[in-house]
Amino acid sequence: MLTKLKPEHVVAVVDSREQRPWDLTPLQSITDTLVTGDYSVRGLEHVVCLERKSLPDLLSCVGGQRARFEREVQRLLAYPTRALIVESTWEQIETGQWRSRVHSSAVIGSLLGWVAAGLPVIMAGDHQRAGQFASRLLFTVARRRWKELRELTAYIAC
Repeated sequence: MLTKLKPEHVVAVVDSREQRPWDLTPLQSITDTLVTGDYSVRGLEHVVCLERKSLPDLLSCVGGQRARFEREVQRLLAYPTRALIVESTWEQIETGQWRSRVHSSAVIGSLLGWVAAGLPVIMAGDHQRAGQFASRLLFTVARRRWKELRELTAYIAC
């Protein structure tokens, strides 16, 4: 039995539809189909769900794909641990230098609206940092659940 959970013991699940997966090192990772979101932890698919958005993806979710993404947000809210991780910064959003009809104020308003609804938004800056944040968050969730299970097992054994 493990005495300490290490990141290399945790297996991240990457949704099979994910186009540009993050490097989740030092976690192991497998590809599988998730009901909602893009990333989870094997065995904890009902507990943790992370949604990845590049800046172009985010603009689409605020614009033409708004209704579809709002349904996704509602599904994400059912998870005890959930987050939207954006491969951009607030500053990049504020400057609005992109080829899209979506105005920066609409993007900021949408992001803050999702936060107000209970969906944490992590502005990671870029693809690499987003993967690092996701890896740490997935490991943190796995470690907490692992500790809870150990404590419960010790309690039952008494």
